[in-house]
Amino acid sequence: MSVTLQVTSEVLDVRRAGSYFVISLTAPGIAEVAKPGQFITIAMGGEESSMMLRRSFAIHQVQSRGVYGGTLDIVVSVHGKGTKWLSERRRHDTLAVVGPLGTPFSLPKSPVSCVIVGGGYGSAPLFVLAEQLRDRGCRVDAVLGASTEEKLFGVLELKRLATAITVTTDDGSTGIKGNVADVLPELIDRVNADVVYACGPMGMLAAVAEISTRKRVFSQCSVEEAMACGIGVCMTCVLPVIGDDGITRMVRSCTDGPTFRGDRVRWADVGTVPEDTYGAPVSGVRS
Repeated sequence: MSVTLQVTSEVLDVRRAGSYFVISLTAPGIAEVAKPGQFITIAMGGEESSMMLRRSFAIHQVQSRGVYGGTLDIVVSVHGKGTKWLSERRRHDTLAVVGPLGTPFSLPKSPVSCVIVGGGYGSAPLFVLAEQLRDRGCRVDAVLGASTEEKLFGVLELKRLATAITVTTDDGSTGIKGNVADVLPELIDRVNADVVYACGPMGMLAAVAEISTRKRVFSQCSVEEAMACGIGVCMTCVLPVIGDDGITRMVRSCTDGPTFRGDRVRWADVGTVPEDTYGAPVSGVRS
C-alpha cells in the first residue's frame, strides 16, 4: 500500500548544475518509501503567496538515513515566478512538501539489459532507477540528450552508474550531434535491450516509444505533463492511453502515471480528446 505524507522540509543545499538548480531537502518519511519515477509537490511562495498551485518535481536522489534523517534531491529548471522563487531558497528555509506521489517505474524481477533515456533535466528520475537496476544485476546503458551542452543534466554522475553512456546535443556542442532518437535504434540492437526507460519532453518520449515498439522492446515513459494538484483531483494532466481492454481512456498523469507503457500512450493525440475515447462527446449530438 502506497504512503503519501505532507511534511515541512528544510532546505539543506541549493547548487547550480548547468542550466538547472539541484535542491537538497530533508524529507522525513518520504525518502524512506520513495520509488524510482515518483515525484513530490511543493507549495510555492511561502504562506503569504498568491501562487495557489503546487509545483511537481521528480525525485532525483534519495537517502533514507543520515545526519538529517531521510533526505531527497530535486532538479529545478527556472521557467516562471514559482520556479524562480524556489531556486532562490537558501539553507534552513522551509518548504511544504507532499509525497511520494505517482506510479513508479516497474523494475525487472531478474537481470536484463536495460537502456535509460533522458532529455534535458528529464534525466533527473533516472538516477535512482539506474542504481536499483544495477543492484538487481541488470546491464544499464544510458542515453542523455539536450539542445546544448549546458542543458544536459548529470552526465558525469550517470557515468558512475551506467555500463556505458551516449550523449547527444542538437547543436553538437558535446557528444554526438543530433538527438536521442538518432542513436537509440543502434544501441538497442547492440546491447540486445529488453526494456527501455525514458523521461523527457513529450516529443522525445513519442520517438522513444515508437522506436522501442518497432524493435519489439518493452518501454516505460515518464511523462512531463503539468500537474496542478498532483493528487488526481483537478484533471488538468489527462492524456489518452489505451487500456488492457483496447479502449482509450483519458487518464491522469499524476496518479495513473507519470510512468506509462510507451506503446499505450497515443502520443499524436496528447492535448486532445480523441473521438473514440471512452466517454468522449459524440460529434453533432447535444447533451
